[in-house]
Amino acid sequence: MDIDEAQKRISEMEEILDRATALITGLEKDLDGFEKLQSDIQKLEAYYTGSDWKNDLKLDEEGKLPVDLKRGVLSEDGIYDLLEKNREMLERVGTEQ
Repeated sequence: MDIDEAQKRISEMEEILDRATALITGLEKDLDGFEKLQSDIQKLEAYYTGSDWKNDLKLDEEGKLPVDLKRGVLSEDGIYDLLEKNREMLERVGTEQ
């Protein structure tokens, strides 16, 4: 047995263990947050597909909303893109390798 090779191998594996542990711990926290967010995303989707979004967009187009009101939610692409990304992430999370 070569002690130098063993030390090198152990050090390399220790580095992998440390990196993987940190990444997986962070990912686990992020996934918990992602799962908790799903009820809010469902609420956003219901808003987007219902009449409230259309009515709010109409008010905006008519200039009836305050100028300083943040209104990214009225962007059709913004909500659609988020919902699509969410669906993709749900599929990825549900797939085991």
